[in-house]
Amino acid sequence: MSTRIVPARESVATIASMRRRRTASGAASKGVVETMLQFYTNDGLGLKISPNVMLVMSIGFIAFVAVLQIMASALDVTRTKAKAEDVTRQG
Repeated sequence: MSTRIVPARESVATIASMRRRRTASGAASKGVVETMLQFYTNDGLGLKISPNVMLVMSIGFIAFVAVLQIMASALDVTRTKAKAEDVTRQG
């Protein structure tokens, strides 16, 4: 005697639900792609800047902040030195 295992059949409602999920997720991802593409096409709103210009502006901003940090630490060192000299003159 051979015993045969028959897989359980899914209901029609379950299959339909799975089809709806697949279709909905595909539509959602398509919408995300279209939204992302608007940043790189002329259809998007706002300022039109090429990626190269944006890269240069970002690097320039980072360099500007770095220079400000260096200047602030240099001023702090000179102020600390001046305070130390004042203390030694008074003492």
